[in-house]
Amino acid sequence: MLVARGRGCGGTHAPAPTVRIDEGVVRGEVDHGVQRFLGIPYAALPVGHRRWAAPEPPAGWRGVRDATRFANHCPQVETPFGVASVDEDCLYVNVFAPAHGSPEAPVIVWFHGGSLVTGESDDYDPSGLVREGAVVVTVNYRLDGLGFLATSTLANEDHGRAGNYGLLDQQQALRWVQANIARFGGDPDRVTIAGESAGGLGVLSHLVSPPAEGLFDAAIVQSGTYAHRQPDQDAAESSGAEFAAAVGCPEQDVDCLRAVPVTAVLAAQASGYVPHVDGRIIPESILDAVAQGHTHPVPVMNGSNRDEWRLIVAILNVLSGNPVTAENYRDQFGVGPAIAELIAAQYPLTEFESPALAVGAVGTDFTYACSALSVNQQLSDYTRVYAYEFNDRSAPQTFLPAAEGFSYGASHASELQYLFDLSNVDHPATLNRHQQRLASAMRRSWVRFARTGSPGWPAFTRRTDIVRNLALGGRHVTRDFASRHHCDFWASIGG
Repeated sequence: MLVARGRGCGGTHAPAPTVRIDEGVVRGEVDHGVQRFLGIPYAALPVGHRRWAAPEPPAGWRGVRDATRFANHCPQVETPFGVASVDEDCLYVNVFAPAHGSPEAPVIVWFHGGSLVTGESDDYDPSGLVREGAVVVTVNYRLDGLGFLATSTLANEDHGRAGNYGLLDQQQALRWVQANIARFGGDPDRVTIAGESAGGLGVLSHLVSPPAEGLFDAAIVQSGTYAHRQPDQDAAESSGAEFAAAVGCPEQDVDCLRAVPVTAVLAAQASGYVPHVDGRIIPESILDAVAQGHTHPVPVMNGSNRDEWRLIVAILNVLSGNPVTAENYRDQFGVGPAIAELIAAQYPLTEFESPALAVGAVGTDFTYACSALSVNQQLSDYTRVYAYEFNDRSAPQTFLPAAEGFSYGASHASELQYLFDLSNVDHPATLNRHQQRLASAMRRSWVRFARTGSPGWPAFTRRTDIVRNLALGGRHVTRDFASRHHCDFWASIGG
C-alpha cells in the first residue's frame, strides 16, 4: 500500500491512503480510523453495445484517481428505498478498510437490497464492521429492466441466453475483489458475500451459480429467500417482448432497444423482474439446486426478521388508505376462497391486535420465515448453516413514517441499522443503549463469521433446528422457529 500525505475527512490532517490496483492508482481518505476508497470502477461503462450484455473489465488510467466521492447510482426512480438516477455509468465499488488493521483481514462484499429495482451502495456505511476488523466492499449493480431484461434477440447474441445482467455485474465485482483486495489489506481467500432482501437473493443466486466458483468463501443471506423458485428463459423473454413493444422497438431490433433513452426504459420496464433460469448463471431454480446439493460448499448464515411483512402491509394498506378490516381480511391473501378460509382459520383475527398485524404475520411466515427454514433444512444436508432471526420488535422504522395504531415490529430491513450507519433514509433514528449493545454483538458475529466461518452460535441441523435469537433479551437460541411461524401448515397447503 502506497501512502501519501493529504487532508482527511472532516477537515483534519491525516495520511491520505494511496493504493495501486490493476487499473491504476486510487487515492482515498481516512475517517475516524477507517480508510475509504469510493467510486472505483469495476467494469466498463454499460452503454452502447454493452447495454444488456455481460460486463467487461474497466479501462485503466494514468496518474492518481480521486476516490473520495461516491459514484453514480444505477438508473431507478425515486422511492423511500433509493435515490433517483438516470445515469448508466454506475458500475462502481467502494472499499472500506481499517486504517491500522493487520494485513489479510476478512472481506465482506455487500450487495444492497431494493427488490432489484432500487437502492445504491453508498446508503450503507460499514464503519462499525470495519472497526471489528473486516474490509468491506459495497457494490452498485444494474437494476430492473437494465439489469434483468431478456429478449430472444439478446439471447441470440449470447448463445441462446439473455438477462441476469445484474448478477453478472456482481460476479464481475467479485473478480475485481479477487484481483485487488489484498492491496487494501483484505484476504482474497476469506471473502464473504452478503446481502439483504434482493441482495440476499443475489447471494443465494451465486451459491448455485457455476461461474461464481472460487469467487467467495462464505455467504450471508439476510431476508433473501423470498423468491427461491425462478421463472424460466421463455417466461423472461415473454416479459422482454412486452417491454420492447412498450418502448416502440421491434423485438428483433436490438440496436433500437439499445438506443432507447434511460428515462423511457424506466417508464416502460415491467415491475417484478427477478433472476431467471438461463442455463448458465442460474442453471436450475435455486430451491431445486439447494435440495440436490448443487451449491458451492461454503458456510452459510441465513436469517429473517420476526415481522418482515409488516413493512409491506404499511406500504400497501396502512399508509395508502386501503385499511385491512375484518371484512376484507381474507381478500388480502391472493388465493382462492377455500385456501383463504384455511389461512384465516390458522391465523384467526382474535389472536391479533388488528387485522393489519394478522396480515403481517401471514405474509411474514409464508414469504420469508418458512422459506428461510426450507433453505436451511436443504442446505444443512450439504454444508454448515447458521440460522438467525432478528427479533427486536422495538427497532426504529427508518424508511417509512410512523403509522397511528400500527407497530412495525422487527420488520423487513429493520436489522440493517444494527450493522450499518444508514444514509439517505427518510426517517433517521438513534438506537438506544440496549439496541446499541445488540448492534455491537451482531457486528462482531458477522465479522467473526467472515473470519472463521462461524458466527459464534451452534449450526442449524434438521435434528436440532437451532436458530439464533437476535433480541434485546431473553433466550439466545430457540428451537421453536417452525412452530411459531406455522411452517407445518404452510407445507401442508403447498406453501
